[in-house]
Amino acid sequence: MSNIASIPSLLNVPDRCSDCPIRNRAVCSYSTPNELAELDKIKFYRDFDPGQEIVGEGEMTQSLGSIVEGVVALHKVMEDGRRQMVGLLFPSDFLGRPLRPSAPYDAVAITQVRMCLFHRSQFEEMLSQQQTLERRLLEMMLDELDAAREWMLLLGRKTARERLASFLMILARRAAAMEQKAMSDGLTFALPLTREAIAEYLGITIETVSRQFSSLRKEGIIALDNLRTVRVLRLAELYEITHDDPADFGDGALNSA
Repeated sequence: MSNIASIPSLLNVPDRCSDCPIRNRAVCSYSTPNELAELDKIKFYRDFDPGQEIVGEGEMTQSLGSIVEGVVALHKVMEDGRRQMVGLLFPSDFLGRPLRPSAPYDAVAITQVRMCLFHRSQFEEMLSQQQTLERRLLEMMLDELDAAREWMLLLGRKTARERLASFLMILARRAAAMEQKAMSDGLTFALPLTREAIAEYLGITIETVSRQFSSLRKEGIIALDNLRTVRVLRLAELYEITHDDPADFGDGALNSA
């Protein structure tokens, strides 16, 4: 299994932190120009192909960092050898645990992935020196905890239709945030997972995933431009299906064109 610390960067010239596409959402989003300059000195980039393991469960990792592009799946291996997808990470999400060198999950690139990485010892030293970095990382960890609790509710109480709607809303919010657009009808985004992977993630069968996609499409709530692209036609109705708390909606206003 590969270790993200053992393979050098594939990029020769790193981009400046100030020009980074995830600058306003990543762990460094509260950093001052001087603090960014210090982070610039110690970061490096690494690319991963779809299906490539980034880090394996139980491995001692010497690097950690943010996803700049792409989607990463987290898997947990059970005692009998079965694997369960337990989470998805998107651009600006942080992979790795400071002060905890052992990886708790397998992390696998679902799409082409680019990561902005730091050697663990250097990042932990920087964390002790920059309160803005420490504060942002704490916020992100708390957001991750809230998301895990919401996902427990989704898997334990929601119907298949509600689960798929919630999953699509997660992708829609992420797409709108990355493009710095308001949530509105007509929002289009790519599906990073196959139908099989969506079924695994949502805890339902592939046939059920296909039926629910067909139902949403026939009702005019979404359009499938192809198997991997979704266009939301009636965003408010999709959101209503989720039965989520409006206070949890988060990224941007919910508007209809």
